[in-house]
Amino acid sequence: MYAVIEVGSKQYRVVVNDKLCINLVKNVKEGEELIIDRVLMIGGKIYQLGKPLIQNVKVYARVIKMNNGCGVKSLKIKVFKKKRRQGYRKMIGHRQKYTHIQIKRIEME
Repeated sequence: MYAVIEVGSKQYRVVVNDKLCINLVKNVKEGEELIIDRVLMIGGKIYQLGKPLIQNVKVYARVIKMNNGCGVKSLKIKVFKKKRRQGYRKMIGHRQKYTHIQIKRIEME
């Protein structure tokens, strides 16, 4: 059985014991359980599609790593802005923070 979930405006296809990297979730800690109730589709022996979400289906995941100085960040994206003949140059960077999770179970109520 697999499920298509939505976390942080991104969609993921997950099965039990999958490990994936999602955008930072702030209100959980390492080792805690994360409940994802935004399920768009369930597949396997029976298929069920949501309009847009499926009711009474939850995906339970365990948080493996958080971004608290343990190196769970993406590569730095450099942004360079310049206006010619104006003396304006600006260099900024961005590193997205992630939460590593492992899918424990998919439950239909």
